[in-house]
Amino acid sequence: MPAFDDKGYLKDFDAWDRDVAETIAANEGIDPLTSDHWRVIDFLRRYQTEHGVAPMIRVLCKETGFTLRKIYELFPNGPAKGACRVAGLPRPDSCV
Repeated sequence: MPAFDDKGYLKDFDAWDRDVAETIAANEGIDPLTSDHWRVIDFLRRYQTEHGVAPMIRVLCKETGFTLRKIYELFPNGPAKGACRVAGLPRPDSCV
């Protein structure tokens, strides 16, 4: 298993894979990951790769087609503490 920081975020973005995501999600009480979860996770990883930061919440909602309520249903700890952590993103500085 890859290394995590003291807040539970993956230290190395490139150490992430789908198995790591499933393990993190299970530890967060999310099991199994559905296609809706993967839609959010895949978008977060693409955005991080392209822009070097996590997206703002409005961008996440717009691009995935999910409301903020739906994001919280999928990731009860929220977009930053839940979705970004499962996606292997660094701890966001702003409001994802």
